[in-house]
Amino acid sequence: MWLVLGILAIGATFLNLYRYRTGKDYRLAMAMGLSFTALTLNAYNSDVAQWVVDEDWSSLLDVAPTMASALWVLTIISILLNITPIFLDMKSKK
Repeated sequence: MWLVLGILAIGATFLNLYRYRTGKDYRLAMAMGLSFTALTLNAYNSDVAQWVVDEDWSSLLDVAPTMASALWVLTIISILLNITPIFLDMKSKK
């Protein structure tokens, strides 16, 4: 599930940037991108919690350390890309 939500977050982020570039209202796409990013993180945490309940230690050892770092980086990138139009608007109004 988190993979699907992550793909939706990426798609919404690119929609946000496209709508800004074409001069259309981008705020809904920005909110969708950030919301799907949050849902992705929650879905991943739910998977990890289920592995703990199931005592699936091999899955935790294989996936959790690598994905934790990747999710931090991807979340920061998602936030920066989604708020870029706001900064560009502020810059153009000066």
